[in-house]
Amino acid sequence: MEFSSIRKYTRLKWIIPICSAGVLTAFSLLPADDWQDKVTNALALFGKRYPQEKVYLHFDKDIYASGETMWFKAYIMLQNQPSLTASILYVELLDKDGNVVTKKRLPAQGAAAAGDFELPETLKSGQYQVRAYTAWMLNYDQSFLFYKNIEILDPSKKVTVPAKDTAKADFAVQFFPEGGNMLANNAGLVAFKAIDQNGFPVAIAGTVQNSRKETVAEIKTIHDGMGTFELTPAAGEQYRAVVKVGAGQQKTFDLPAASTEGVALKLYNRGNRVFYQATLANPDDTTYRRMMVIGQVQNQLVYKALLDVGEGRISGFIPTQGLPTGIVHVTLFSDKGLPVSERLAFVRKADQIDLSFMNAEITTTPRGKSSIELFAPDSMQSTMSVSITDADQVLKDPDEHNILSTFLMTSDLKGYVYNPAWYFRDTAKATVDAIDLVMLTNGWSRFSWKKILNNDMPQLKFPYEQGMSIKGTAVTNTGRYPAAGGKVDFIFKNPLDSSTSFSSAEVNDKGEFEIPNIQFMDTVLVFFQGNDKQRKKDVQVTFDKHFFDINQPVSTPYPVRVPLGLDNAAMSRFLITANESNKVNRSITNKTVYLKEVNIRDKKITPQQTTEQRYTSGMFSSGDGYTFDLTKETPFQLNVFQYLQSRVAGLNITGDLNNPALSWRGGKPSLYLNEMPTDVSMLANVNVNDIALVKVFRPPFMGGFGGGAGGAIAVYTKKGGDNQGDQTIRGFERMKKAGYSLVKEFYSPDYAVKKEVHELPDKRLTLYWNPYISVDSITYARTIQFYNNDFSKRFRIVVEGITADGRVGRVEQVF
Repeated sequence: MEFSSIRKYTRLKWIIPICSAGVLTAFSLLPADDWQDKVTNALALFGKRYPQEKVYLHFDKDIYASGETMWFKAYIMLQNQPSLTASILYVELLDKDGNVVTKKRLPAQGAAAAGDFELPETLKSGQYQVRAYTAWMLNYDQSFLFYKNIEILDPSKKVTVPAKDTAKADFAVQFFPEGGNMLANNAGLVAFKAIDQNGFPVAIAGTVQNSRKETVAEIKTIHDGMGTFELTPAAGEQYRAVVKVGAGQQKTFDLPAASTEGVALKLYNRGNRVFYQATLANPDDTTYRRMMVIGQVQNQLVYKALLDVGEGRISGFIPTQGLPTGIVHVTLFSDKGLPVSERLAFVRKADQIDLSFMNAEITTTPRGKSSIELFAPDSMQSTMSVSITDADQVLKDPDEHNILSTFLMTSDLKGYVYNPAWYFRDTAKATVDAIDLVMLTNGWSRFSWKKILNNDMPQLKFPYEQGMSIKGTAVTNTGRYPAAGGKVDFIFKNPLDSSTSFSSAEVNDKGEFEIPNIQFMDTVLVFFQGNDKQRKKDVQVTFDKHFFDINQPVSTPYPVRVPLGLDNAAMSRFLITANESNKVNRSITNKTVYLKEVNIRDKKITPQQTTEQRYTSGMFSSGDGYTFDLTKETPFQLNVFQYLQSRVAGLNITGDLNNPALSWRGGKPSLYLNEMPTDVSMLANVNVNDIALVKVFRPPFMGGFGGGAGGAIAVYTKKGGDNQGDQTIRGFERMKKAGYSLVKEFYSPDYAVKKEVHELPDKRLTLYWNPYISVDSITYARTIQFYNNDFSKRFRIVVEGITADGRVGRVEQVF
């Protein structure tokens, strides 16, 4: 269900009451100074003009095997409300070097989008990363795009994950004084975070010593490498932490030097109130006599108070009854309007969607039918997604991220938080205290106070997209003059549904034109013709490239790390089943029909074989290797080398993709174009959309002239019927325009109906995936039904979603 008809949300009401109740009462009679107005106005302007968009992806599972399909549902928020106006979502699968393996441009509607990645069986095993974002999000720090590390394994090989060895691991410790500063002769809280060489948290213990090696504080990890200690530093004293990892390595780290001037902000989170206190290094310092405390949530002012040290007003509290779950950013300003100290606090409320399962009728018999009801006692409209997987064979990533941890916490923090889902497991005191450790050790970087106070706002290089567009420039007289007052005529032909449409774009005085908000799936043929205002046709048209159509390696701020803590026995079972599942899928694709005790009854020629038979001859028509039929797809890559990257096990393609270095088993593969020897530069210049077939032969290949000890790559360009749909229109030039990616439908068998395909083994590990479910508005329930495979005994069911007023919810249970 979508939120298309809803435009107002009751959750917005929390902004106004907080600003008008308890916040301004104590200081309502004080006149507002210019420096106060400058701070609050800068925040209001930033929040209004630069709303923050966020993305989260729910996957059917955490770890995949080559040959599987990766299913996902995207949720899009704008200022913690469903982003109903978001129209395009970009999702990329990156390898560990930041190369784009595959990518999708998906239509978003109702603050959501669904998609999938088909992982080729030839995809190399290793660490990959999914990156998702809207164009608007690219205007800001790319640390706040959505990232998820995903392990993809080769089911044909035995893969093991290294065990965590804390005894030999190197480690580092960072220290974070509360409020940003250690003040001389003032007791303060110092938080720390310990990580190993891979960035994972490690437990440490030790002491803080002064220059005389006297112990002044004890250090001990509380949760995931984090902890705190109290310290009253002396002026001019140097402190060091002497710590050890378990029974392993011992190291010494210097603490930040204590300052003899300045101020620090302390917070005490008591749930319904967040108490604060300003501490001065020197109480007689008149520089900080008057200060202001600002509390903001999602760039919205929720608290403002003046402090006067001379009158003893150095503390207060922020009421949180009306605030939603999330981070409150508290900043202390001097009377010069400059931020001098800040601290984050996490407000925890029971305001998520209350989801639960009931009336479960689960069967473990092979291909048995199960049903369960999803219950959501809430009248608010919602959109949700559900995945059901084998709980024994589908591995969970110990570094778990979910919709709660992403939208409520990590999407507003800069810095890696390990296993953030753990902090939302319950509301016990230990969990709440651990969240505060995250607030102390991770910074806020959505914006810089100093920048927005100086009106140094973000440069908006990317628009808030409302659909795809075609932009370009039209010029006359071989490019000397813009075709001002003219136009560009378009004819769109969509091979997907054989539809034809027409459009025209006016050219402005700069020669620019645009067709905004166009919508189409897959790829269309665009025929265009430029005319100036005298209707002459000597107009040259060039098109602007969209950022998503430019392929280049991505440098992501989110580190790719080898997952730890996975069970190798469970991984082995997973890979065996995934390998068997790939065989079944190949049989379905090849239309192979299996009988109970007969191997093969019939095997039809596949479309791939048909194309191969039409193009290949001699030794090129056989051989050991891989075949890629490009007549059945629309590649986004620029050339054949980028297309083949990560698709062929053992084939290494490195360097500049216009002139790459090729190697396979220590040799260099031979290259052929239409079965004639060629070189790298020739193949690199062949437009990938003009290629019909690519055959990659494993070493050695002896089919061509001169042989190929390092294997061979044979490329065939399109001919005959494979260019159907590329017809020309008199007087018009032609180009191809990539549209929204096609999305597969999840295959969920109905064993109540007898079909030939049901004779095949059922090795599905994802038993059910539905990216769009909702509950009945009267019963608040939804019945979910699915069929078992041939072997599963336990099922993990996960439901995630958002409501029309911006609340998020999640439920997970194993049956």
